[in-house]
Amino acid sequence: MTVPSASADNSLETIRAALRPHGLFLRGTVNFGEGEAAPELDSGRPAASIVLIGNIGGSIWEPFTRWREREPDQGGADPLDNWSKQVIGPVADAVGATAYFPSDPPWQPFQQWAMTAEGLKPSPLGILIHPRYGLWHGYRGALGFDRALPAIGEMASFHPCETCAEKPCVSACPADALASGAFDIDRCRTHLRSEAGADGCLARGCLSRDACPVGRDYHYPPAQLSFHMAALRL
Repeated sequence: MTVPSASADNSLETIRAALRPHGLFLRGTVNFGEGEAAPELDSGRPAASIVLIGNIGGSIWEPFTRWREREPDQGGADPLDNWSKQVIGPVADAVGATAYFPSDPPWQPFQQWAMTAEGLKPSPLGILIHPRYGLWHGYRGALGFDRALPAIGEMASFHPCETCAEKPCVSACPADALASGAFDIDRCRTHLRSEAGADGCLARGCLSRDACPVGRDYHYPPAQLSFHMAALRL
């Protein structure tokens, strides 16, 4: 992929333009103060800031699907992670940034970064819930810089789960994986490997996630739901 070069003044616009055809967006920035834990740059110095990159709704699914059809041998065991690296890596090189990915050690605190950058909080499923996008969003990577970045995006003004009295996500789970107040991944995976789980959540997507009323307009397409559930089942 060819990415135009960038100066310090236009880095964010260069990143936006390079990511747009792939359905990826700049989600928010975190600037690190003195003494705060910051990821290491390729230079070995601590980053001064990071910018989060992610999807909104099913924005990545068509570009990702086209890539898999075009380069079937490039997917490997984790095709979405590999696609993310092939897209975001060249962008990092073009703007002189260091790329970080949720799948790569040393494991970076993506959830903590998102909570700081966008003001989000976890849902009962453990997924960060956005007041507009609900549970239908994600983070595919981040770029680290040696300078502070301007704030981008909007900070969440409220936590949707705090005003949700019925908690349909909890009652909708056929595996009772949320009954203890925290997501029990072992109960979830056991259910997905059963006949009922194969016909339900595995085929149609997580029923608990689907029960959340927030962000219905950003619901993932069926093929994307099946892809994510198959990965969770492993």
